[in-house]
Amino acid sequence: MLPLISVLTPVFDPDPAHLAACLRSVERQSWANWEHVLVNDGSTRPEVARLLDEHAAADPRVKVVHRAAQGGIVAASSDALAAAIGTWVALLDHDDVLEPHALGAMAAVLAGGLAGGLPGGLAGGLANGAQVAYSDHDFVRADGRYVDPCFKPDFSPERLRNQNYITHFVMADRQLVIDVGGFREGFDGAQDHDLVLRLTESAGQVAHVPQILYHWRKAPTSVSASSDNKPWAFDAGVRAVESQCERLGIDATVERTEYDGCYRVKRRVVSTPLVSVIIPTRGSSGRVWGATRSYVVDAVESLATRSDYQELEFVVVFDDATPEPVLHALRRIAGDRLRLVPFHDDFNFSAKINAGATAATGDLFLVLNDDTELIDPASVGVMVAHLELDDVGMVGARLLFSDGTLQHGGHVYHHDIMHACLGWAGDSPGPWPMRPLAVERECSGVTAAAALVRRSVFEAVGGFTTELPLNYNDVDFSLKVRAGGHRIIWTPHASWYHFESRTRVSVLRPEEYAFINDRWHYEINNDPYYNPNLHPDRHDWLERPMRSGAPAVETRPNVLRRTLSKVQARR
Repeated sequence: MLPLISVLTPVFDPDPAHLAACLRSVERQSWANWEHVLVNDGSTRPEVARLLDEHAAADPRVKVVHRAAQGGIVAASSDALAAAIGTWVALLDHDDVLEPHALGAMAAVLAGGLAGGLPGGLAGGLANGAQVAYSDHDFVRADGRYVDPCFKPDFSPERLRNQNYITHFVMADRQLVIDVGGFREGFDGAQDHDLVLRLTESAGQVAHVPQILYHWRKAPTSVSASSDNKPWAFDAGVRAVESQCERLGIDATVERTEYDGCYRVKRRVVSTPLVSVIIPTRGSSGRVWGATRSYVVDAVESLATRSDYQELEFVVVFDDATPEPVLHALRRIAGDRLRLVPFHDDFNFSAKINAGATAATGDLFLVLNDDTELIDPASVGVMVAHLELDDVGMVGARLLFSDGTLQHGGHVYHHDIMHACLGWAGDSPGPWPMRPLAVERECSGVTAAAALVRRSVFEAVGGFTTELPLNYNDVDFSLKVRAGGHRIIWTPHASWYHFESRTRVSVLRPEEYAFINDRWHYEINNDPYYNPNLHPDRHDWLERPMRSGAPAVETRPNVLRRTLSKVQARR
């Protein structure tokens, strides 16, 4: 016998045609053992109650509760949960529609714990199971067309704090929903965000089904049509995130941003550990904005004079060719906070970083390219605050080219190694609806041109791999950090200029390509924080070759060669 799934739908004055489409989408599910619990929250349109009663009379799996007066979406959702008896509950809005296989696809990833009682190998390969599942979705326009697919990452807790990317269609263990408190008063409009935050805190595993199973209708009164329809929903979202921060002991304030549905979690720096800024250099100079600059001197000066966080030491690992005037200028700027580390061997970026780490005395290492300049004075503090959570191993920053366009928005490993949204406007939130550049989020990797890492993590993973002197060293380091069980966060609220040339041709070494491909072949072809339905070799969430059905998860021959110059930092 298949487990029973209770689909919960609060109802208030929808367009009857849209409600009918919602009802039909459940009735047509390939997973036959369902109940559809609908709570009519005092709808003023008589045809709504009539339509609900007609479907209930025609199919005993449709259960209707009529409230005498409108109580709001939290009250109606709570009534639906109270009436549900299924093993799992699924959330469905009153005018949205499901794909016919939606319940079955979600159940498959929740079925691990019930494998012994499932027919036909349904739970094959799902021995661990999950307690919460979500899917990709798109939007339904007024003309019935499906548009704007939202291809989501696998579970990304930092992103979920900053943006309810999971949204409506969630399926979870019913008892878990009850245990975490169900739908809570005071969160109308963001009740799903509040619930999902609490569910994911308690669930042993959160599963993402990378298929478009849910179609969110752009109804005239919906937030999907205009954020002006329910501005109070985003205030409720702030409260939901504030509530999670309080539960988890995150000392932060939460603010709405200029992008509705995206929040800013402003963490306070509780402690002020010493940050060792490790900069490899040969003292080069170059032309930027019409003037000649000594890169390393200006990089150090920008931090020493502009950073709000001043618990810094500067560990400069310099080649023999470094001009003495450069070293003199560094002594003048940094004073007794400067540690000069000579490096006499052939160029090896990884070895230079490791040498700097050995000489450093700080608990945190800010690995920084010499051709950078601090933009936001709060940057170092923002990054330090993230590392106060033990499971965060490294934090990366927004890097801009000298023309203000984006150089680094986190790494994307999607059959290629790329910078997210390379070349986009530096202040862009990124492509809608995901807006990946507007929020702090997990990444599979970040560039070593500006990355903060905990010393203990650096040492645990063995530092940078010296077999990669030129290329892929930050990719390898990032994947070692993640393999050690640590999250990597990219934040748009820490920013530097990075003056590397956008047209520079990198020198590729076949042995480095072979090394990274042999060690991390699966990881560089399957990025959990991107999406398998997106077009291979893209980094901008824009090309969308698939609409629904099975995801394109099979890997193909690695094609790193073309975009190496996009991720290799200027050394």
